[in-house]
Amino acid sequence: MNTSSAPPSEPNGANRFGTFKGVFTPSILTILGVIMYLRFGWVVGHGGLVGAILVVLLAHVISYTTGLSVSSIATNRTVRAGGDYYMISRSLGLPIGGAIGLALFFALALSTSLYILGFAESFLEAFHFENSLLNRQITGTVTLVAITVVTFISTSLALKMQYFVLIAIVLSLVSLFLGGGEFKNPADVQLWFTDTSATFETVFAVFFPAVTGFTAGVAMSGDLKNPRVSIPRGTLWGITVGLLVYLAIPVFLAFTVDGAALRDDQMIWMKVARVPQLIVAGVFAATISSALGSILGAPRYLQALALDGVVPRFLGKGYGGLNEPRIGTIVTFIVAEAGIVAGELDVIARIITMFFLTSYGFISLASGIQTWSGIASFRPDLKRPRGSAFWARRSVWALCLNWTRSPWWAPPLPCSSFLPFCNDAILSIRQRTPGADSGPQWCKRA
Repeated sequence: MNTSSAPPSEPNGANRFGTFKGVFTPSILTILGVIMYLRFGWVVGHGGLVGAILVVLLAHVISYTTGLSVSSIATNRTVRAGGDYYMISRSLGLPIGGAIGLALFFALALSTSLYILGFAESFLEAFHFENSLLNRQITGTVTLVAITVVTFISTSLALKMQYFVLIAIVLSLVSLFLGGGEFKNPADVQLWFTDTSATFETVFAVFFPAVTGFTAGVAMSGDLKNPRVSIPRGTLWGITVGLLVYLAIPVFLAFTVDGAALRDDQMIWMKVARVPQLIVAGVFAATISSALGSILGAPRYLQALALDGVVPRFLGKGYGGLNEPRIGTIVTFIVAEAGIVAGELDVIARIITMFFLTSYGFISLASGIQTWSGIASFRPDLKRPRGSAFWARRSVWALCLNWTRSPWWAPPLPCSSFLPFCNDAILSIRQRTPGADSGPQWCKRA
């Protein structure tokens, strides 16, 4: 092995956050974000009570089993900067791990666009501006610049702000459940998709980014005091709390709001809640905090990729005593701005769904292979229920296979339009790093 040049160092002195602040808080605030406020009523309006709950349960089957896989791998070894990418690359090799790491970077960077566009929509509606493409682009760009400046000032400051956001979200949910009109007769409740509803796949694709928020917490692995403890606890608690909230909301909305209003009015929560101002505050806080979580996580994936030589090493350069990935933040800003210029929240949500679904399939594959192979080095403290990785992969691949039948331009984007990205990334990494499949010789941070 060539040892003439030392690899870039890990972030120094960055391991300072515990479970609640470093994993649970960014995870739950990203889970209870823009999709919950601006699109979940739309999901219930199209899918009905049973359809919406089925979408929620299927999405959480994938996120929960993936969370178990992440937690299992995290308790088996020391997890350094890079979160999911670090774990996959040390399990399946650098080419596959690098390809998925790049996918996770773009997914989180575009998630920043998703959340900021959600903020722009709610801001324009709340203050009675025209919700035009140009206005969304201007509002989104100004907001993106502002949160980028906050992350440049201090990661700790960005995370401290999220405590206030958590309070705002809780108050908005209380206001929602205390509002509403009289409960409908059960016979009048829409239970399933109608002839005029969007398809199940489209509804699922729009909703799924809501459950991917735990990735924002896992991405902070390099900044945690004890990743082996914090990642499992923070990840699984975040997913569980999110599941409970997403099961309660469709029951309330289906029994109190007309289906047509849910489909057509994206700000229906303001009309239902006891105190509409709390909903506005919750939307603003949740979308901004989710954007902060994503713009904190994406550069750290890029920094980890740079440490392994997958991308140019200057992208992993850190600044200050905490080795903040400011170059990575600038790259994230550029990708997020491209999404904001596109200006279509639903389209970005579908693209993000394909990135995350494919990534989650490989995460579960990595955990399953190590479990079934019985290798002596895989002895995690947290034992997954046998077969959980299998069902996660089956759910992911079934959805991908169904979408592959669609033309490349049709919503939601099929997996066939995403697979060339993974294939090209794997081949490129193999060419750049000979012997990357062979194990420890490439693993300079193992």
